[in-house]
Amino acid sequence: MAITARDLTAVDGLGLALVAGVDSADREISWAHAIELADPTPYLSGGELVMTTGINIGADDAEQFAYVRRLADAGIAALAVDTGTTLTEVPQGVLDAGDAVGLTVLTVPPETPFIAITRVVIDALRADELRAVQRVVDQQEVLARATLRSGIPGVVDALADCLAATVVVVNVDGTVLAGAGPEQERLTDLLAQSDRPGRRQAASVLADGSAFVTVQTLRAAQPIRGHLAVRTETAMSNSDRVLVAHAVSLVSIAVEKPARVVDAEQLFRAAVTCEILCGSGAVDDAVLRHFGFEPTTEVVVVSCTGAGPVLIAQQRTANALATGSYLLASIGDDIAFLVPATGSRRRIDAVRTVLDPGARGGVSAPVRIADVAVGLEQARIAAQSGAGLRWFGELTGFGVLLDGRSTAELRVLAAPLEPLADDRELIDTLTAFLQHNGHIESAAADLGVHRHTLRNRMRRIMGLLDDDLESADSRTQLWLAVKAEQLAAARRN
Repeated sequence: MAITARDLTAVDGLGLALVAGVDSADREISWAHAIELADPTPYLSGGELVMTTGINIGADDAEQFAYVRRLADAGIAALAVDTGTTLTEVPQGVLDAGDAVGLTVLTVPPETPFIAITRVVIDALRADELRAVQRVVDQQEVLARATLRSGIPGVVDALADCLAATVVVVNVDGTVLAGAGPEQERLTDLLAQSDRPGRRQAASVLADGSAFVTVQTLRAAQPIRGHLAVRTETAMSNSDRVLVAHAVSLVSIAVEKPARVVDAEQLFRAAVTCEILCGSGAVDDAVLRHFGFEPTTEVVVVSCTGAGPVLIAQQRTANALATGSYLLASIGDDIAFLVPATGSRRRIDAVRTVLDPGARGGVSAPVRIADVAVGLEQARIAAQSGAGLRWFGELTGFGVLLDGRSTAELRVLAAPLEPLADDRELIDTLTAFLQHNGHIESAAADLGVHRHTLRNRMRRIMGLLDDDLESADSRTQLWLAVKAEQLAAARRN
């Protein structure tokens, strides 16, 4: 921590004393400056300890007050007045002014030269700089270890923790690769609104209320690969900016992996995925851990069809999943991947946004890695049950049987109702009868008719269908026909 006026009074051999503005004695001193001008403010930048023999501080109280006021307005940390050259004591006008404007005044004894005070201040500043450098070095090691352990997400987490900030990394199309900190969504929205990320060519600073947002370009070679943005509540120090620059270098290197290394890793990932889903299912635990999975991890399996050209769909899916553990491969014309069950819905929703609108997919129930083949079957069943992305755990039996059927297939399934097609009343009566498991009174109450009326209608229905509706097979077939007819009608509407 930098030295203050109060700290100086505790230094043996200086003999300094606080004589005014004691409440402001804990301001940090940025430099010590001896100057004898009546108005030294053009040569001050704020935070200095101004030292004077009193030659030009003013002859009366009014001039002395004006002198102290000018220094206070310039933002200096304290005023030190020598009492062994021009003055024998600090003038009362200076003391009163110091208390009035809140500027600390120190008295310097005759035996203490200004150079001694300057040396103490410089030594303190040098020590503070060394501590700052050591802190940056320590934090750089933290970032480097995080890179080796967790890649880009690890760097982002560590940087956000070191700076108590929000950090987001996006690629050139604005896709978020990693984020950490409490204001991730706000920072991502600010990046999207300010400019197209891929067109931002250099470091920049964005306004966000009272917060400070710094955006750095990620580029290890010539092409821009993305941007790293940092949102802090206060302005970053020089050491903070050095740390951000180090993080930018680490992330840029990670983003700029040689294409052959990336390709080899993706081929390895695809081979492991195919072996788990379609092969023996036996994969070494070390291989699973390489991709971020423990052997006991519960996962969900996702199968997508109609996602567009396979290679493009596979790359887009990989980009959307890049912030966490995943296994991915193309199986025929389909894309299949698995992710840890915890937090899977958010990641799967991210994949859905990058695939073609006409893509159809299914998501399995959580399964152990040893049972992912079962998960793949569940995902395929869910994918066939209807348009969009369907979750196996949310399907009903009729959903599995009917939702994925074409309109022509629904007409075939509804064919047993054709003898009743000219009389909607009879179809509604049959529906109520089957829905109430053949209970006449319950079905009549549901339709709002007398039970004898319902019996008459049922006799007509059995005659038209040439079926007494007593067998479970007949009722099941007709109930499936009713459901198919209802689904087809809903599609027409």
